[in-house]
Amino acid sequence: LSDNEYHKQTAPATHNKWTNYIHGWQDRWVVLKNNTLSYYKSADEREYGCRGSLCLSKAIITPHEFDECRIDISVNDSVWYLRAEDPEHRLRWIDSIELHKVESGYGSESSLRRHGSMLSLTSAASGFSATSTSSFKKGHSLREKLAEMETFRDILCRQVDTLQKYFDGCADGVSKDEFQRDRVVEEDEDDFPTSTRPNGDCLHNNNGSKEKLFLPASPKGMNGIDFKGEAITFKATTAGILSTLSHCIELMVKREDSWQKRLDKELEKRRRVEDAYKSALSELKKKSHYGGPDYEEGPNSLINEDEFFDAVEAALDRQDQIEEQSEKVRIPRLTPVPPGDAYSIIGTHRFAKQVYRREVEENGIVLDPLKATHAVKGVTGHELCHYFWDTDVRNDWETTIENFNVVETLSDNAVIVYQTHKRVWPASQRDVLYLSAIRKILATNENDPDTWLVCNFSVDHDNAQPTNRCIRAKINVAMICQTLVSPPEGNKEISRDNVLCKITYVANVNPGGWAPASVLRAVAKREYPKFLKRFTGYVQEKTRGKPILF
Repeated sequence: LSDNEYHKQTAPATHNKWTNYIHGWQDRWVVLKNNTLSYYKSADEREYGCRGSLCLSKAIITPHEFDECRIDISVNDSVWYLRAEDPEHRLRWIDSIELHKVESGYGSESSLRRHGSMLSLTSAASGFSATSTSSFKKGHSLREKLAEMETFRDILCRQVDTLQKYFDGCADGVSKDEFQRDRVVEEDEDDFPTSTRPNGDCLHNNNGSKEKLFLPASPKGMNGIDFKGEAITFKATTAGILSTLSHCIELMVKREDSWQKRLDKELEKRRRVEDAYKSALSELKKKSHYGGPDYEEGPNSLINEDEFFDAVEAALDRQDQIEEQSEKVRIPRLTPVPPGDAYSIIGTHRFAKQVYRREVEENGIVLDPLKATHAVKGVTGHELCHYFWDTDVRNDWETTIENFNVVETLSDNAVIVYQTHKRVWPASQRDVLYLSAIRKILATNENDPDTWLVCNFSVDHDNAQPTNRCIRAKINVAMICQTLVSPPEGNKEISRDNVLCKITYVANVNPGGWAPASVLRAVAKREYPKFLKRFTGYVQEKTRGKPILF
């Protein structure tokens, strides 16, 4: 679609959405339509309804500071973390969302001002109504006095209008009298009679000059207004207003203590809420669980190395508890035979002290190679290598794998396997693509023991390309097993008590990612003995009572 069509029409696309701290980023089908952002698990599931939606009217869109493909969309306490395919798609989505907000009336300053003004008017009206109906339920006297104030105001306004008309009439009358007097003096100065006229309009002054004498205003004043009466009424009205105001002040003073107590209670509640908020925030900072992708493994992670280490340790401890509970249900307790020989107890594992590890880092990534040797009683090298290589029983003993599948079968003893490991938060999830092969190494000397070998090493394949969901780890692992047989006493047949398997395990793993070196080394040191104990115990259980496979 063109940019214009892209903005105007429904804009679906596949995005990576942050789901939770266990599964991390997942592909989701996101649709922008009618000022609403919705997402589905996939495009095929749209007919079943969306998994969630956000109204964009008041949404805040924040492009991530470091991740060029990520957008954070927040509405109140709800936050969506989204990742586009590339920076260009992210920009197009941001433009589309902003355009939808503008068209809905929330994007421009004028529209915001318009909504704000209407809200202010509505709030003011509702506030006035609430005050009139509820704030003075207990103060009937105060409400009556306020009603009296309204009445006095109306009377006072009418009186002011009446007095203003009177004053305007007086001003017009004075102006006309002055104009008429000046005209009479100028035009009739010589012929003006010196005697007093019957109507008393004109008289001579003592100095012999003549002037017009105008009648004084009538008691009713101009336009028939009783000025004296209006003045008395005006005085009475103002006195009533002052008296009512005094009464209102007295009532307010009496209620001041009650309002002050309410204010003190509210301030105390606010103080307790603030203390609770600070306490909760402090506890949240102490916890190792954070809700967003900013607190996971990555180049810009906000979690420090100590917190990362503690979080991984806590997650592994929880996994250990789950495994122990499942082991108690799945594996029956083994019955030991009389002690004496350390290898005479089925299910007992002897771990050699020869464990070699070198600390090697490349570009900040831990590549510590490992070599260890140990021995297990009661199983052969062929049996150990078979169960280690056979993908049909992989999930029976390997508890760290989430899922796996055989990408390609190369031969009867060689396959290409893709597997994803369970995520240990805050570390990112890892996946591995490797070629696994098993073979027997023929002895060159009849006195040499039989040797079996399983080798797993990373490869590339078109049907299992790396994804944004997992970090692709690289491995190079070899398990070499030699079977040693001690002759039985007398003419007895060889039993599993006469069989001992010597194991040499070599591993070189590049985990990739940004996990701290201290964490990777601690996990490797902790997980290897657990893996060995779990695997060898499983093989001993599966082979117990069965014919020996050399």
